[in-house]
Amino acid sequence: MTAEAEGEELTFVKMHGLGNDYVYIDRFAERAVFEPETLAPQVADRHRGVGGDGLILVEPSVVAGARMRMFNADGSESEMCGNGVRCVGHLVVSRGYVPAGEVTVETGRGVLTLGVTPTGPRSSQVRVDMGTPLLEPEAIPARAEGLRQLVDVPATVLGPQADWWQAAGLDPRMTCVSMGNPHVIMFCDSVAAVPLEQVGPLVERHELFPRRINVHFVQRLAANRVRVRTWERGTGITQACGTGASAVCVAGMLSRRTAATITAELPGGNLELTWDGRGSVFMTGPAEEVFCGVWPLAGVSR
Repeated sequence: MTAEAEGEELTFVKMHGLGNDYVYIDRFAERAVFEPETLAPQVADRHRGVGGDGLILVEPSVVAGARMRMFNADGSESEMCGNGVRCVGHLVVSRGYVPAGEVTVETGRGVLTLGVTPTGPRSSQVRVDMGTPLLEPEAIPARAEGLRQLVDVPATVLGPQADWWQAAGLDPRMTCVSMGNPHVIMFCDSVAAVPLEQVGPLVERHELFPRRINVHFVQRLAANRVRVRTWERGTGITQACGTGASAVCVAGMLSRRTAATITAELPGGNLELTWDGRGSVFMTGPAEEVFCGVWPLAGVSR
C-alpha cells in the first residue's frame, strides 16, 4: 500500500453465479492502488472479511468490452472462471459500459463472447462461448509421456484403493481437460459419498499436475443430466464451477457417458452445457448481485 492510500476505501460489489461467489472491483470506476494478491485472501475470508471464493477485477480492455482478472481465495491468480465471467458480463451491462446482447470479455483464456440478457436490475442470464477445450497433456498441463490425451486413463492420482471407493461406486479412471484452466474429472455412483475435503487437496497438488488442478467428481443421472461436486484449485469446495462444468461436458462426451447437451446439477444450482465434439463449449447460467460495500485500503499492505 502506498502512503497516499492510507485512509482510502475501496468500493466493491459482491456477486455470485450459482453460489460461486466473488468480490468484484469495478476498475472502470475505482482507481485506488492496491495489491490484488494481498487483498484476495483478506476479502475472501468468510469470518473476518467479506467472504467469497476469491477476488475478480473488472478492467477496461483494448481488445474487448472488458477484461477479467481472477484471484483465488489463497491469492493465486487463475486463468478463468466460468461463473465469474458471467458476473463480469452482468456488471458491465448493468453499469452501462457496454450494451446488453453480445459482450466480449478478455480473460486468461483469451477473448470470450457472452450473450447477456438482463433479468432484473441486479441479475442477468448469460450464455458464454467458453472456447474449444484443450486436451493435449502439455496444454492442461499434466505430466503424461507418450499420451496424446488423458481420457479414461487410470486415476493414479488417487493412490491405492480407499474405504470410500466402494461406498461412492468410484470408477477409478480420470479424464483431464483444460478450459483455459486445468480440470480432472472422475465418475462415480454417488458424489455425496466422496470425502471431497480429504481427496480434493491431495489430487489438486499431485505431482502429475505442475500448476495444480481443479477436481470434479461426477454422478451420471441420465445421458443428459449429471450431478457434480468440485474442489477448486486455490479455494476448496465450491458451490459451482463454470469451467469445471464445461470440462465435465467434454469428459462425458469423450468417454461416451453423456450426450452433447447436458444439465449439470451443482450444489448452487444448474448450468446448461453444450459441446458438439469439435468446437466451443457453450455454458448458460445466471449472474446475480448480492450487495455493494467498501473495504479499507489500510488493511492491504505491500
